[in-house]
Amino acid sequence: MSDDTKPIPFNLNLHAARLLMREPFFAALSRRIDKTPTTSIPTAGVRVNPERAQFELLYNPEFMGQLKDEHKLGVLMHEFYHIIFEHVTGRKPADGLKRIDNIAMDLAINGLPEMKGKLPCESDPGPMMPNGEPMKGCLPGEGPFAELPAGKTYEWYLEALKDMAQEQEEGDGGEGEGEGQGSGQGDGSGQQGQGSGDPFGGADSFDSHEEFGEGESTTTEIAKERLKDSIKKAAEEAEKSRNWGSVSSQMRQDILERIQTKIDWRKVLRYFVKTSQRSDKRSTPRRLNKRFPKVHPGKRVTRHAKIAISIDQSGSVDDRMLSMFFSELNKLAEIAEFTVIPFDSEVGLDKIYVWKKGQNRKTERVMCGGTCFDAPTRYVNKHNFDGHIILTDMCAPKPIPSKCQRMWMTDQQGKDSQYFTTNERVIVIEPDI
Repeated sequence: MSDDTKPIPFNLNLHAARLLMREPFFAALSRRIDKTPTTSIPTAGVRVNPERAQFELLYNPEFMGQLKDEHKLGVLMHEFYHIIFEHVTGRKPADGLKRIDNIAMDLAINGLPEMKGKLPCESDPGPMMPNGEPMKGCLPGEGPFAELPAGKTYEWYLEALKDMAQEQEEGDGGEGEGEGQGSGQGDGSGQQGQGSGDPFGGADSFDSHEEFGEGESTTTEIAKERLKDSIKKAAEEAEKSRNWGSVSSQMRQDILERIQTKIDWRKVLRYFVKTSQRSDKRSTPRRLNKRFPKVHPGKRVTRHAKIAISIDQSGSVDDRMLSMFFSELNKLAEIAEFTVIPFDSEVGLDKIYVWKKGQNRKTERVMCGGTCFDAPTRYVNKHNFDGHIILTDMCAPKPIPSKCQRMWMTDQQGKDSQYFTTNERVIVIEPDI
């Protein structure tokens, strides 16, 4: 077959809107979640992207291309529910419980009313999997889970599966293999069992859970903050159109309650500073060169960041907010240098100063006038900072692009009333109660 006749790989980004046409809430959420093709997993999965600190849907183009449209829709909704239910960011299960944990998550999702008929099952299987079996989802009331009712929580299914594994082990005289043996499908763990020693009849997750519970804590905090905002906007769109698609009223309430959880802005601030750091390698005779110990000196690696702190002078950034923010900067001064930049429609060039740990200088409003975010951005771009934090009420037009990573810090009122949309981080500084 010549190159010009090769089939075009399935591109989920081109089909997502069509597939989600009947699901306005998930369609709105889908627009805010990256969908990345990869052959590193056999099917599909979700994770927190460690570099971008946001949720990402990974999919194998060949796998997705083989599914019929209704099953493609089901896979999309299944993966989005993994994110909404915080399965991706939950704790990793104890040794020996990974497979049980994975199945419990899937049962909690696949048993929802809106998932009925949308996933491969006993009567309507999907394409052949690497283990030689047709793809089937873990469904309550079907196959090895025929005795389990639908509509239960992940925690409920987890305990039920543990009981099933225990009963199997006792029935086999203590010689059963609860985790099973075999090639596996789903997360690639090789834990899909076959035969009488497997209480789950060879069933396993069809999607990858491999990166669930992975990632640095502050990266996860940022991703969850972004997700909360994405879900909120998707819910607002669904409410405005009075159309949530197949999402049940109970699930709507659950989703709305989940987005009310608070994110620790201090962890997000620390992560931002750390990811802005540059590495500096210097030769030093005090360190041993492991490769040439008697010829060359060792290397000392230091990490430091130059962070610009632009403070909106409109009066919306109150003293309490400034006090909490700079109190936190005091803890980060050893790993970064902070330059304070007061601004309104212009930058107060004669008011700029380097803030150092332990200094008593009080940051006050020294200017007045309208707000323009272009002014501090141009200054930061010109002076080669590693990161840029803007304290503001968000009440001004969207600024020009930043050459370094930029983060916005505001209060809840500022977050709710911001004039522009952005993919950059917008973090609310919550007062301590």
